[in-house]
Amino acid sequence: MLPPDLPALLSRAVSPISFSSKKELFFLLCSSPLIIDSGKRSFSLDRGSGKKCFMISAKELSIMLSEDESCWRWISLPNSRFSEVADLLSVWWLEIRAAIKATELSPHTWYAAYFVLKHKEYSSGFNLYPVELALSTGDGTYVSKREAFIHPDKRRKNTPQPSYAHTPPPYGHIFGWLPDWPRGRRHLMTSSEQPPPSNLRPREGGDDGWMEVEIGAFYTNGGEDGGGEVEFSLLEVNGVVKKGLVLDGIEIRPKAEPPS
Repeated sequence: MLPPDLPALLSRAVSPISFSSKKELFFLLCSSPLIIDSGKRSFSLDRGSGKKCFMISAKELSIMLSEDESCWRWISLPNSRFSEVADLLSVWWLEIRAAIKATELSPHTWYAAYFVLKHKEYSSGFNLYPVELALSTGDGTYVSKREAFIHPDKRRKNTPQPSYAHTPPPYGHIFGWLPDWPRGRRHLMTSSEQPPPSNLRPREGGDDGWMEVEIGAFYTNGGEDGGGEVEFSLLEVNGVVKKGLVLDGIEIRPKAEPPS
């Protein structure tokens, strides 16, 4: 069954699509995500359930220091569904946030959200500390926070030594607070030690090199406001300089089973 608000979603498409029947439209949206909202999001349907899926592009995310050309740059990659992705040059303060209205999603459905990313060959700074992944619904029904390692899972014989920023930069005070620096510094690996296993997995349904890490899961209750906004975040501010990460966006899709 096609979602009742499909005409409104189709009107947001960057390029109109042609179809001769509802069945053709369904399978088209299952196989080819529709780029909407001036190229900042994509919409598709889950083939098994017919539920709505969305992806929020990197351009639509709130990325700390993304306007600083010494920290991030915007590039185009042929295997991204969006015109631009975020390329991390060098930061120690890694903070990414986004939100979506729960009413945009299919009601009475379990969803999971994933950061979609990849690493360049020279990627570094991700194997010493995990990132903090958080998800919360506006009504407070679902709140989750977890740690995950997102380094490329290469078992290198020589793990690069960590690179620390010597002084916490002033942009931390934009938020009116600055965590202990470096926050909760843990044991640092020596060159003979191996990084922990990465929590990255190949992106579902793709062999294009993109990886994903689950942020968390939530349920859309179908109320008048659907539970408000669902907010997502990734944070790592332990003082280690990070580089070589390419961010495609956040994918939100139905979850086959409720989280255990």
